[in-house]
Parts: sequence; C-alpha cells; structure tokens
Amino acid sequence: MAMKNLEHILEVFMFNARWLLAPFYVGLILAIGLLMIMFFKEFLHLVPIAVYQEPGPEIVLGILSLIDLVLVANLMLIIVFAGYENFVSRIDVADHPDRPGWMGKVDFTDLKIKLIGSIVAISGIELLKLFVNVGEGVGEQELIWKVAIHVTLVVSGVLFALMDRIGGKIHH
Repeated sequence: MAMKNLEHILEVFMFNARWLLAPFYVGLILAIGLLMIMFFKEFLHLVPIAVYQEPGPEIVLGILSLIDLVLVANLMLIIVFAGYENFVSRIDVADHPDRPGWMGKVDFTDLKIKLIGSIVAISGIELLKLFVNVGEGVGEQELIWKVAIHVTLVVSGVLFALMDRIGGKIHH
C-alpha cells in the first residue's frame, strides 16, 4: 500500500512537471516581440530607399528579410501553440471566432513537418538573397556551401515526410 501511494505521488509530481515548460513558451512569445522590433527597424530602413532611390537589389533584399522575419515569427507561434497544447495544457479558446483552424490539431509529427518546412523556406530566402548579391563579395565557395546546405535541408524534409507517411500506413 505504501509503495502504491509513493507511486501515485511520483506520477502526480511528474504530471505536474509539465508546467515547467510554460515559461519557455512565454519566453518564445516575448522573442516574437523582439522579431517585431527587428521587422519594423528593417521596414523603416527600407522606406527612404523606396522613396528616394532607384529601385534595386537593396529593396528586394530588404523585403526578403521582412519575409524571413515573418516566417520565423509564424513558426515560433506554431511551436508555442502546438507545444503548449501537446505538452502542458489545452488552450481554452474553442469558442473564439479568431481561433486558428489548425489549433489543437497539430501533433508532434505535424510540428516536425512544419518546422522542417519553415527551415527550408527560410534557407531558400537566404539563398535567394545570396543570388541577388552574386558578384558583390559573394564567393563561389560560399555559394556552393549554402546551396549544399539548402539541398540537405530539402532532402531532410522530404525524408521526414516520407518516414511519417510510411509510419502512418503501418499504424493504420
């Protein structure tokens, strides 16, 4: 009987330990605020370029940087929502009209696929920025390495998706 009580106390302790993750998710939300500051700094940097200078690669690179920041912020929000709901507690906003449709439906497997997809998209944007700057201090070696890294990320993403699909067929 004493062993059963000890086991129950241990299980309750471990179950409640999930709340130790909550500060991490709060920290990610605050980090999204930092990304927002970076976004507006970059945006304000682009305004005089767009208004007073000839359009050129600098404005395109700036816009790609903005897209990059948005993708990272979206990814962080998905991680916060999905991670909190999968590992800590349900977010009780089911009746809210602005509740995203995917909320509560993203499991760990979906989160991995979204993560690798976002990383590939961010890598693609970084590669595009590099291609726009070819000839302006971008070396051939740097270009080769970044293309190789991007291809590796793409292949990894495809393999993740393939493994999940195969695993899903076996389990069903």
